[in-house]
Amino acid sequence: MSYGVFDAPLGGEEDLPVTMHHDIYPTIDPEPHFAAKTFKGKVVLVTGASRGIGAEIALHYGRAGADLALVGRKQAFLDATKAAVLAAVPDARVLTFALDVVDTAAVEAAVNATVEHFGRLDVLVPNAGVLRPFRHYFINEDPNGWWKTLEINLRGVYNFTHFALPHLMKTKGNIIVISSMAAQMRGIGGTDYCISKHALGRFTEFVVLEYPDVKMYSLHPGAVATEMNDTSNAQMEMPDQPRLSAATCLYLSAGKAEYLSGRYVAALWDLAEVERDWKDKIVAQHALVSKLAIPA
Repeated sequence: MSYGVFDAPLGGEEDLPVTMHHDIYPTIDPEPHFAAKTFKGKVVLVTGASRGIGAEIALHYGRAGADLALVGRKQAFLDATKAAVLAAVPDARVLTFALDVVDTAAVEAAVNATVEHFGRLDVLVPNAGVLRPFRHYFINEDPNGWWKTLEINLRGVYNFTHFALPHLMKTKGNIIVISSMAAQMRGIGGTDYCISKHALGRFTEFVVLEYPDVKMYSLHPGAVATEMNDTSNAQMEMPDQPRLSAATCLYLSAGKAEYLSGRYVAALWDLAEVERDWKDKIVAQHALVSKLAIPA
């Protein structure tokens, strides 16, 4: 069997009765947010902000008026993201933190420094993650490498959520975890990645259960041709634009779909159609969460 070939997308794309988008569409158009500076006075912290989806998310929030705290492993790449934000918004206020998201002390220091500098925290976007190439059945892998994926993808989100929550509770803020369709799927050679993303969905449910004043979403950004995906050996097309998930982040954190808090949501779904056709069923059936499927 080929590595990186996934089974049917459980909660994924092809068979769902909703329009799928691969780029920005009218409902989530970020231009009104840019024009009105919707997030002026708000503080947004983005991890994995040095490239790809995270850099695009940072740019969108910057253009919408937010003050930014950008986290990544390499300072040079963070400087490039900061430069892109300042090129678009010359008066933007941007902090950068070069750190490893599994380093608990460094994470705590970055969150505290952000709040000390800006006075508050309104949105956390834990985007940092890793996807190792699909090469082996898991008993043929290095166990430490397997667990490293879990550490980065799950512990990294936990660390930032843990230290950000006291501040987000004060602002009744938002957390948008960048997850993956892989959370709902299985693929040979992908146990570490799929399990880590599935666990993030359950973690999202727990955070909202324990801290209902904070809205939290587990967001599948689409299949985006990032450097990480390009090296994964996953045998699938990558047709989706990073600005699709960035604009969806603005939409969600602006309070446009709070009924989706605590749930899995895909940036590809037409959210106007989801609200029109699914909202009542989602709420009544407590859908888009992890649960056992009992045969009818």
